[in-house]
Amino acid sequence: MRLPIAVLIAVSQFFAGLFTGHAASAPPVDKIQHVVVLMNENRSTDSYFAALRQIEPAFDSEPSNASNPDPTDKTKVVKAFHQTSYCASADLDHSWTGAHAEYDNGKMDGFTARNVDPSDPNGSRAMGYYTKDDLPFYYSLYSTYTTSDRYFSSLLGPTYPNRFYLYSATSFGMTSNNTSTDPAQYAGKSVFNLLDAKKISWKVYFTEIPFAALYAYVRNNAAGHLFPISQYYADAAAGQLPQVTFIDPGYFGTRNTESDEHPPANIQTGQLATSKIVGALTGSPEWGSSAMFITYDEDGGFYDHVPPPAAPIPDNIPAQGGHWAFDRYGFRVPLVVVSPFARKHFVSHVVQDHTSILKFIETRYGLPSLTNRDRHADPMLGMFDFKHPPFMTAPTLASASIDPAHAVACQAADVTSQGLPSVEP
Repeated sequence: MRLPIAVLIAVSQFFAGLFTGHAASAPPVDKIQHVVVLMNENRSTDSYFAALRQIEPAFDSEPSNASNPDPTDKTKVVKAFHQTSYCASADLDHSWTGAHAEYDNGKMDGFTARNVDPSDPNGSRAMGYYTKDDLPFYYSLYSTYTTSDRYFSSLLGPTYPNRFYLYSATSFGMTSNNTSTDPAQYAGKSVFNLLDAKKISWKVYFTEIPFAALYAYVRNNAAGHLFPISQYYADAAAGQLPQVTFIDPGYFGTRNTESDEHPPANIQTGQLATSKIVGALTGSPEWGSSAMFITYDEDGGFYDHVPPPAAPIPDNIPAQGGHWAFDRYGFRVPLVVVSPFARKHFVSHVVQDHTSILKFIETRYGLPSLTNRDRHADPMLGMFDFKHPPFMTAPTLASASIDPAHAVACQAADVTSQGLPSVEP
């Protein structure tokens, strides 16, 4: 039987590849050997990057006329404003019920009403935003590498459910921060099961506690996987990072020491901590084959002007408490991709959520989907330029520091509130 000439050529090229060690070209994403994920706490895209459009014109920032009704006077509004305090006077409502009220069927007008507090009678702190003068490192980071103006948290609700979506593409019906001590709880499947099944190395580096340890599987396999944050710096410097890394910030402390950026923590404390984490990677021997994703679990009750769109329902587990389903993303949260392969000064407008980071990991390492949500998630490949990597030499960014006057003000607020750590609803 004679084979077509095209087939003969293809076969000859295949065997030539065998003898030269290049039977088939590797997919471009295989250039990433180390995936690092840092998830901070409770900031909306507008609250941090309302002014990013001044640097990145393509970025959909907060409009100049953004406002919410004034709960103390229905004839007035509370306009978005430059927030000059680096430590919020009080935490904001980011509960399942509160977030849906803030969303208000797409009107995005419930933020002030849900955040009335004795320290803030009209809830105005929900409308405050920061600029590059307040967050110079972040504005430099987000305008240099790849960012997104359509990256959403995974649901309209608090920390625990959103972080579970990062790891499992579902919250298993959870809509609140369930702190059950029942060892049978949190037995659901996660990315950690998938990584071990494929023998992909992974570690969770934590400042105080690893959120992933809520999973029974992670607790039962803690040895070799859970390490204090100091080990991250040592591993990065030695070129010994695992294939997949998750980093937990400091969830507790005073306003000037809590590094997760959860209100009322000092925003510059978190910025400084993140800059050190980024610097450890860019200075690592493994920088040339790494990709870091930095984001926030949810908006924390701060205003954002973009109504979250509909989302694929992850599974058939109903939402606890009823009323709403897991069929809508949460509010926009900041996202930046830091990598030699990240597109330069690039703004993605593709709808993504925390399961998109999970999808990237699944795509890179050939892992199966966990639920219907990550099955349909965008894998974020459009944020990379694998042919012409712009940042094989890491760029110099604006420095991060803590303003002494603001630190003093935050410390004074700590004394007034007895230095209580932030408490999730």
